[in-house]
Amino acid sequence: MTADAASALAVMLAVGLAIAAAFGGYFFGRDSKHAKATPATVAATATVNPEVAAGAHVFVQFACSQCHGPQGRGGISPDVPDLARSATTLSATTLRSIIDHGLGESKNPTKPYMPVWGAVISNQQVTELVAYIHAGLPVVATATPPQVPTGQGLAVAGSVLYVRDGCINCHGPNGLGGVPNPLSADKTIPVLSGLDFRHQFNTEAKIEAVIRSGSVIGKAPIVSMPHWGGIISRHDLQALVAYLDTLK
Repeated sequence: MTADAASALAVMLAVGLAIAAAFGGYFFGRDSKHAKATPATVAATATVNPEVAAGAHVFVQFACSQCHGPQGRGGISPDVPDLARSATTLSATTLRSIIDHGLGESKNPTKPYMPVWGAVISNQQVTELVAYIHAGLPVVATATPPQVPTGQGLAVAGSVLYVRDGCINCHGPNGLGGVPNPLSADKTIPVLSGLDFRHQFNTEAKIEAVIRSGSVIGKAPIVSMPHWGGIISRHDLQALVAYLDTLK
């Protein structure tokens, strides 16, 4: 074999070994990642009682996690209890009463106040919530709040916050209302997209203020808007106001 032929063969062998190493690294790395991800996958897809799973989705739909934390672990406000700890001490009757009638300092807008959900959440949904809480608020696949987009403007972020923070449950899609409020003046929760709302809240500062304070005089069976001031960040408040501006 000539010197040139030997040199060419050496180059070909080196390239072949490099390619083999690259493929080996790819498949080894992929298998390693899969091995690490397996426990999380198993946990997320483990079989959950259907009633408990439904309760997890209700927990997210009605923004319970925004005040009580993911899986009710707390950490949002010192005035909002850790549901994971109280799950074993509160009876189903007590939990149902709290959900239906609210809890907290309704007349103090600086303190969190759990709203009166009795006219908004169905009996079946309350039953599912209680089952979820008593089960220890387990992780349930897909029962997670929607991700708020970034870099697309305040109004876009606000439109998702409107859903994530549960505003849509009482004020309706696009702020069109339709949820009853038996003892209020007009028997319904205020519409956010009409002329009446814009006449009363004619500046962004006024809208932000009412979101912060909520409806502080609500008592069952009046549906009460929670005090969001100690829960929602200033940026999220501005994003919600920007979204509501699009509903004029």
